[in-house]
Amino acid sequence: MTELAVAGIPVTVTCRVLKLARQPYYRWLRNPVMQSEVAGAYRANALFDAHRDDPEFGHRLLVDEARQAGQDMADRTAWRICTSNQWWSVFGKKRGKNGKRPGPPAHDDLVNRDFTAVRPNALWLSDITEHATSEGKLYLCAIKDVYSNRIVGYSISDRMKSSLAVNALSSAVARRRIEGPDVAGCVVHTDRGSQFRSRKFLAALRRHDLVGSMGQVASAGDNAAMESFFALLQKNVLDRKRWTTREDLRIAIITWIERTYHRRRRQARLGRLTPIEYEAILTTQVALAA
Repeated sequence: MTELAVAGIPVTVTCRVLKLARQPYYRWLRNPVMQSEVAGAYRANALFDAHRDDPEFGHRLLVDEARQAGQDMADRTAWRICTSNQWWSVFGKKRGKNGKRPGPPAHDDLVNRDFTAVRPNALWLSDITEHATSEGKLYLCAIKDVYSNRIVGYSISDRMKSSLAVNALSSAVARRRIEGPDVAGCVVHTDRGSQFRSRKFLAALRRHDLVGSMGQVASAGDNAAMESFFALLQKNVLDRKRWTTREDLRIAIITWIERTYHRRRRQARLGRLTPIEYEAILTTQVALAA
């Protein structure tokens, strides 16, 4: 508006075209926004985005995320901004009598405990589990195709960030697209964890043309088919020994999934076939019938 005024266009005309009032413009001329205020706003936006995606993070982890987004600042500055806006870690402040409250669902429940599918990539289930090592916790996000019980994607990390779920989803989409079946329209069913409600995960669902679904609060049965896989993992890998390093546990998890669960463990629901055998046989039959 100021540039147009210098060019000879009256402010009144510009405001009329833009449907703006003149008074706020003149107030801004009297008290323009300082550069430090603009910088603070950008920093606050970066911290807020990180807090919304990962509400478990305290200000020290939030400032790391903000720096990766291009907004560098001191830890003390991040603490001041987070404190003034009451962006607390959900683990640092109690919310009600039972601690953390689950957030609102990002999607309706499209599954209603019907864990069946007539084709690949019709219904995927996803959840996150954790296990302790001598170095600290290791987190696993896995995605299972209900059609064959195959783990089509997973991600392992030492931090439970929204990127853990996003990377698992990306690996599932990449694997399925290489193998051929179209993933568009696939329902991805999860619980109400913050990672699955994050802006980044929701954007990944839209980017890959997937449909989100969420179960109810404090209802393990709404994702029981995924919980059964984690129970097997717990018994066969996680609780078999005390793990010294995260890398040892990561290798053990990947080896069990790819070698044992996918290719050696036969399942009654699949007609005593492994997930890999079931998909190979059924895919061949469908191709011959076509």
